[in-house]
Amino acid sequence: MSPADAVAHLSAERWAAAGRLLIRKALAEFAHERLITPDSLDDGRYAVRSDDGRTAYRFSAVRRALDHWQIDADSITRHREDAELPLSALDFFIELRTSLGLSDEILPVYLEEISSTLSGTCYKLAKPRVTSAELAGSGFQAIETGMTEGHPCFVANNGRLGFGIHEYLSYAPETASPVRLVWLAAHRSRAAFTAGAGIEYESFLREELGVRTLTRFRATLTGQGLDPADYLFIPVHPWQWWNKLSVTFAAEVARRHLVCLGEGDDEYLAQQSIRTFFNTSAPHKHYVKTALSVLNMGFMRGLSAAYMEATPAINDWLARLIENDPVLSATGLTIIRERAAVGYRHLEYEQATDRYSPYRKMLAALWRESPVPSLQDGESLATMACLLHVDHTGASFAGALIERSGLTPTEWLRRFLRAYYVPLLHSFYAYDLVFMPHGENVILVLKDGAVQRAVYKDIAEEIAVMDPDAALPPEVRRIRVDVPEDKKLLSIFTDVFDCFFRFLAAHLAAEGITEEEAFWRTVAEVTREYQAANQDLMDKFERYDLFAPEFARSCLNRLQLRDNQQMVDLADPSGALQLAGTLKNPMTDL
Repeated sequence: MSPADAVAHLSAERWAAAGRLLIRKALAEFAHERLITPDSLDDGRYAVRSDDGRTAYRFSAVRRALDHWQIDADSITRHREDAELPLSALDFFIELRTSLGLSDEILPVYLEEISSTLSGTCYKLAKPRVTSAELAGSGFQAIETGMTEGHPCFVANNGRLGFGIHEYLSYAPETASPVRLVWLAAHRSRAAFTAGAGIEYESFLREELGVRTLTRFRATLTGQGLDPADYLFIPVHPWQWWNKLSVTFAAEVARRHLVCLGEGDDEYLAQQSIRTFFNTSAPHKHYVKTALSVLNMGFMRGLSAAYMEATPAINDWLARLIENDPVLSATGLTIIRERAAVGYRHLEYEQATDRYSPYRKMLAALWRESPVPSLQDGESLATMACLLHVDHTGASFAGALIERSGLTPTEWLRRFLRAYYVPLLHSFYAYDLVFMPHGENVILVLKDGAVQRAVYKDIAEEIAVMDPDAALPPEVRRIRVDVPEDKKLLSIFTDVFDCFFRFLAAHLAAEGITEEEAFWRTVAEVTREYQAANQDLMDKFERYDLFAPEFARSCLNRLQLRDNQQMVDLADPSGALQLAGTLKNPMTDL
């Protein structure tokens, strides 16, 4: 590929289309977060003015539940005095930098993230058009790589700062490029392997790599006069090897604490989380999650060697909890466990940094179970993010699944809620246990378009027990957090209602599939059914009232606009919340 071919997707027409879509999202989400306040105009349209008052953005919108702004992208116009100007996404953020709280330090980096997000959108616009109905009939990985939006709330949601264009084309999930992982041998004096119950290093590695590859890797070590028994094998993202480890860890390579073994033989596909890979050569084998020192959506996407040590134990603990709880097991909920992990500790960088430093998160990996072996006849898989996907005609993936199922929209929604939402309720009320249940962290098991059950993933880094006095095994205590009482229920109100249901309800209403009130009535009914079946938790239901008239409006973009390199202190996630007033609970009085 020539240098010019690499940017063939960046045409003026696609850039304009991508910019319009991004400005639509920015207006909608910034209005939702009260960063901007659109004025109502006489013609039924709205207007947002720049900081200096000279430029106005005018648009048509439908106001929906949870203060959701459903804006018609084609209706957006930009005006200065009496002249209409072309839309420019980068200008939009500069014109509103004060309203958005973008500091002199953050603004240029945020603009780079916006530019990268727009470039990715241009690539997606250049792909062959696939309708939601066609995608709904596709396989698991076609759906995974067919998503076009990313996180529904974040405006700069595909920054991936660190990737050049060649690397974007090689590693971004939407490009669906096959990837072979680089493998390193890490000296046991600085590396550690931990695994779940019943897993032993040698046999696990043999199953994942295969005898031929394992033999080749060991021969590489013995050929350099090294003993393979002194080393642990670590899979590495190719970008991480070429751009970070080969330079930043140069001393470790020179001293043979790290030895590059070359690429493995299996081919993988990058998932929406960028640093996690699905094995397409052998889909029954484990996912591999790698460290990736790329800035994306408010975090450097490293992986902590220290965190890896407890990861399998936390997964085993949660799997036992689900299996032994009759309510959770009745929903069909499962997790794909992070079964094994390996991490490397660079001793000099550890002396120079605190435990949250990205320098401590450059070399680690984990293996997560594949959901493929658990499928029954006729079942298929889809990332839950697909439910918020809308194709070029405005048709939603969720609508396509409903059509495919032959169920009424209400019955389809009820089955989805019982699979996805009820386990979240029970985990919260019975165990003070919360997940990070956004679309990329949940896999749906489907049959003829209907949701059969849910699979939660990304466990060890994302779950928390919000009871500081909870009795947990020593190896699991890391997940115990102290959250103020008035913020605990935001794990449902924000993460589920505001950051997922808000969009799903709006898409289905816009298509005329089901009205918003009917959507939220179904959520209310499923909630009451769960509560009626678990009367022993009535005290908790009253203390944390899901039918309260309103709840705090927690704002995700405000976090990223304030600090786009470390949005949240992972040691105190609730302390970082950016709250802006309240939202009216759409379940109240239903």
